[in-house]
Amino acid sequence: MGLSWQQGPLAPGAVGQFLTPEPLPERMLFAEPLRRRMRVRFGDAWITDSEDVVLLHEPGRYPVAYFPLADIASGVLEEAAHTTQHRDLGQTSWYTIRVGTQSKQRAAWQHVGLPSHAEILKGRVAFAWRAMDAFYEEDERIVGHAADAYHRIDIRRTSRHLTVRSGGRVVADSKRPLVLYESGFAPRWYVPRADVDESALTPMAGQTFCPYKGLASYYEIDGARGAAWSYEDAWPEVRQVSGMVSFEADQVEVYLDDVRMRLEPGQNVVSHGVDRNLDLAEVAPDQRD
Repeated sequence: MGLSWQQGPLAPGAVGQFLTPEPLPERMLFAEPLRRRMRVRFGDAWITDSEDVVLLHEPGRYPVAYFPLADIASGVLEEAAHTTQHRDLGQTSWYTIRVGTQSKQRAAWQHVGLPSHAEILKGRVAFAWRAMDAFYEEDERIVGHAADAYHRIDIRRTSRHLTVRSGGRVVADSKRPLVLYESGFAPRWYVPRADVDESALTPMAGQTFCPYKGLASYYEIDGARGAAWSYEDAWPEVRQVSGMVSFEADQVEVYLDDVRMRLEPGQNVVSHGVDRNLDLAEVAPDQRD
């Protein structure tokens, strides 16, 4: 499952607990070999290609991939004067990425003051996701953020009664919703379009990508922005929810078997937004079948 974000075991909003006699530290970081080939593209060039990537799980953040310096193309990294102090990993140096005439400031970083217990990250550099043109695992583009190896999605059919209301108006009424269990999140309920009053949905500009589900579109309901969303062409792995609509319980009234649902801790999505220079055709579902 997602270890360090949303409601994962290392996240600030974890819903479970470690059964230990002594309390654990307030923050726990976890780093591990990714064991997948990962590549990064910038300025029409592959700037790194490595099978020796380390994935860092930091509380409240998506996983971050760290590449060994030896696997980064020569001349790509230009050390900048800018430095910061990481609360757990010490002094951090930043780099400008340059390929030909293209460059991006503060687009990569390296922890240069690591404590002894974090030496797995020594001599490794991370690239800012949205500053790069693209990240790949093998020949498949990864969108949104680095994929969490512990992440899993399960979808279940149900005959429970789900209704959605806004200002006295019934927006959705269904006895055949799907419930999507996604590690690190509270359950999400998806309603077939035929059970939704689509006149209540006003499409919003802007979409986001999920590396597990695909491209998400958002809707406004009675002035509540982002009150609903849909994966209109979900990845094959979660094709069951394609075109269905899910509703945000803190924006509209969502009832399950007449019991009003409330936004649970950790249920908010931390969105990375649309990737830089992302070509929709490149990540279309039919490319992943």
